[in-house]
Amino acid sequence: MLLRLRLSLSQHPPVPPIPDPSPPILIGHRFSPHPSANLVLRTISSPLPPLPPTLLDSPGSSSDAGLRFREKLLFIEHDLGLDSSRVLYLNPSLRSAPLSAIRSAVDALLSFGLLYADASRVFAMYPSLLTCEPSADLIPVFRFLLGPVEIPFPDIRKAVARCPRLLVSSVPDRLLPALNFLRRLGFVGRHRITCRTTVLLVSSVEDTFIPKLEYLRGLGFSHRETRSMVLRSPGLLTFSIENNFEPKVEFLRHEMGRDLSELRDFPQYFSFNLERKIKPRHRLLTERRVWMPLSKMLKVSDGDFLARLLDMRLSSVDDKL
Repeated sequence: MLLRLRLSLSQHPPVPPIPDPSPPILIGHRFSPHPSANLVLRTISSPLPPLPPTLLDSPGSSSDAGLRFREKLLFIEHDLGLDSSRVLYLNPSLRSAPLSAIRSAVDALLSFGLLYADASRVFAMYPSLLTCEPSADLIPVFRFLLGPVEIPFPDIRKAVARCPRLLVSSVPDRLLPALNFLRRLGFVGRHRITCRTTVLLVSSVEDTFIPKLEYLRGLGFSHRETRSMVLRSPGLLTFSIENNFEPKVEFLRHEMGRDLSELRDFPQYFSFNLERKIKPRHRLLTERRVWMPLSKMLKVSDGDFLARLLDMRLSSVDDKL
């Protein structure tokens, strides 16, 4: 089945590469903002405590290193809002890294439209980026998103905010292979990758995409049907087979007594929580002896669902009268 899937996908010609736009200009250790960037100046609620002038006037003092380290900790905790103990533990290189290197990483994120709050979240998740080399580690990812993926500059912030893992993923080893596979699968045109679906790019083709597609085909869906399902509900390529697909299919078949063909028409079924939404609403339908298509059962709010349920009950009573 794996071979058939690969052969089917290989019949589609690869999408020609799109030239990368000009990256932000690197000036010394800092980045000049992209012309389209809409940077928000950070506001610090209280100024950093001044360093003792007697110590600052003694460049040869043995306390210089300690003062620089203290300044670095103040920036990490006060400006970025991070737990310095935690990030130092996760990234020991921070102890010897100059403050200018950390500021350079921050400036790189800000120059692509991220806010200080976004940068703090990124560094909290991936402290290694605090000591990265922006031109080698960050800029290639941003150029990839702007170029081949064609994410508009104003949407770059949304893409990174939704999936900070993009910034620690290799462009040639992970992001580009995923993009090429997804485009062969049909993620082009109106289904193209957007800031809402860039999370797909950090997934492995061999370990993530192919097993999920094979599972869906194993339920009896054709390649065309499977392709249509994931294009309509891209989240299918991110869900766990063991923790999502299997228990929900089991419940649909044996507890709800429904045909799997309903999944072809409403693949979004897998995106709803089994315990908090699917089971309670099925129980209410069963108790009132009414039936709804999966889409009408799950897509509406709780209030609309109960109102629709009441209308169906009243209609049933009217028919009997």
